[in-house]
Amino acid sequence: MTRKRLIKNASVISEGRRIQTDVLFDDTILAVGQDLPADKDTIVTDAQGLTLIPGLVDVHVHLREPGREAKETIATGTAAAAHGGFTTIFAMPNVLPFPSKPETAGPYQELLEEKGLVRVLPYGTITLDEAGKTPTDYKAMKELGIRWFSDDGVGVASKEVMRRALEQARKADVLFACHTEDMAYRRPGASVHDSPAVTSRGWLGIPSACESAQLIRDLDLLKETGGHYHTCHVSAKESVEALRQAKAAGLDATGEVTAHHLLLEDRDVRGPMWKMNPPLRAHEDRMALIEGLESGALDFIASDHAPHTEEEKCQPMDKAPFGIVSLETAFPLLYTEFVASGRWSLEQLVNWMSTAPAGRFGLEGTGDIRPGYRADLVLIDEARPGVIDKRTFLSRGSNTPFDTWPTACTILETVSRGRTVWKDTGTEKKGS
Repeated sequence: MTRKRLIKNASVISEGRRIQTDVLFDDTILAVGQDLPADKDTIVTDAQGLTLIPGLVDVHVHLREPGREAKETIATGTAAAAHGGFTTIFAMPNVLPFPSKPETAGPYQELLEEKGLVRVLPYGTITLDEAGKTPTDYKAMKELGIRWFSDDGVGVASKEVMRRALEQARKADVLFACHTEDMAYRRPGASVHDSPAVTSRGWLGIPSACESAQLIRDLDLLKETGGHYHTCHVSAKESVEALRQAKAAGLDATGEVTAHHLLLEDRDVRGPMWKMNPPLRAHEDRMALIEGLESGALDFIASDHAPHTEEEKCQPMDKAPFGIVSLETAFPLLYTEFVASGRWSLEQLVNWMSTAPAGRFGLEGTGDIRPGYRADLVLIDEARPGVIDKRTFLSRGSNTPFDTWPTACTILETVSRGRTVWKDTGTEKKGS
């Protein structure tokens, strides 16, 4: 059993409020209150001047294992998650073999449990092997505890297949998390947003309709079928408006936005380290994403952590793979841009990176600091600036456009289920 620990005098984000209090826990939160007593066996930490927040929840992470371990492993990816303050992550299903059937999903669950430093929950695929032809048996997968399904990396091209999948998902009462991308809009080799800010450099563009057209199609189908629908990594203003209208119509539809789409836009692109799918879009799209999150058209933030080898990413723009690593950068960068500037409160950021995703994905006892909840905690220093240094990443990937960016806070410790899984010592360097 996890030894009891008492964190005293911290500024705690609990139930949407910031309070100066103590937190007592073992593997679960035992008490939150002033001047909590500690027995002789309790480890006591004085956190005066520090801030304690719930462990972050990321519903969009590529761990690559099994099948692509040169990019990332479960061990390195979950270590990166802990480094970035994440204590629950969802593993996207584009691994080999695909978790499309109980006979492959069961061993995959065991692998994640065995090797994960933090809690890892797997997606099943929407269609068998993400082939876009046959819906997965959601009921059979749900019996394993898998209640979330995605064909991330590809959209379900066939309208009829998607209709059947949505109907079957509604009957099984499971959630879809959809990568919407209509490949009719994407030319081979396209790598950036379809705007003069980037296409003038000779790179082929991907229009916003590549994302929004299939999202609008899915939402129209959702009106017919009912069910639970979530859309991944929203990037376009048209998608934000489609979600706003869907919610107004009473559909059970939510959307996530990534840190990089909130921080960067098309004019920032310099090369393959800025190449992701969907691409960084125009200024008005980024502003629509920020406003959409603030107004409730969008629901929370996810990372879309997508590690690649340096050799892969250093290819020409049309050949380099899409994606950046972000587990270790998302929270400090968003804190710096939005909380330190005064636009958002820390309570809002914690809601969007912990409480809201935990609630949408049905994770009981997760995403807050209150008695009975999992002891998933992150201790941060809001007065200690830092810098993004890819040499300190615990991920196998260092493909980031944010290297050397300053941050206004520092993550000091991450606790998962009462156990310290990351602690800042100031000595972590790749190759040191």
